Amino acid sequence: MNLLQINDLSDAAAQAILNQDAPIATVSAFELAMKGGWIMGILLILLLIAVYVFIERALVIKKAAKEDNSFMTRIKDYIHDGKIDAALALCRSTDTPTARMVEKGISRLGRPAADVMAAIENQGNIEVSKLEKGLTIMATIAGGAPMIGFLGTVTGMIKAFVAMASAGDHVSVTALSSGIYEALVTTVGGLVAGIIAMFAFNYLTSSIKSIVNRLEMRIMEFMDILNEPAN
Repeated sequence: MNLLQINDLSDAAAQAILNQDAPIATVSAFELAMKGGWIMGILLILLLIAVYVFIERALVIKKAAKEDNSFMTRIKDYIHDGKIDAALALCRSTDTPTARMVEKGISRLGRPAADVMAAIENQGNIEVSKLEKGLTIMATIAGGAPMIGFLGTVTGMIKAFVAMASAGDHVSVTALSSGIYEALVTTVGGLVAGIIAMFAFNYLTSSIKSIVNRLEMRIMEFMDILNEPAN
């Protein structure tokens, strides 16, 4: 057998190996997450907290955003007719930030306009703080989760290098895989938790800002009602 025939056989053997269907290992998402170690547990807890805060705040904001379109018209009619008690009763029976702010303003009727405005603004600040409850936690998770994920990256790489040093000249992929898995999986986990928390935080703050703008409009509308002459 000459050299040319040997080369041809080698090429054929190499091609046969490439054409074989190599088995592909599959790993479920849960199994992959477990390879991230204890840091993935922390990230999961943070993600669950972020989801809980988002759902709870979204429900509160949705309730606060509801508004009776005829509320301010009825308040105007009661005030112009001198029915202050009826206006207060309407505010107390309406569970909205606008109603509570208007109630505070009505309770200050007879005082200077600046005092009435200050009372309404103070109540408005209380209402906004109620809406923003929990957003600090959401912002902390959005910024902290990726950092915790990067901490897992560092600890995972340290494990990989320790395994490499312990193996000496007989380094194997199996020995390094645990640390590398932890490094990569925790990075992904931290980014996922942080991104979800960030988008949720931005959505909630945007919704609250919309409500605040509406409250400012209602304050001005109420002050205009007080300054309008009665028919």
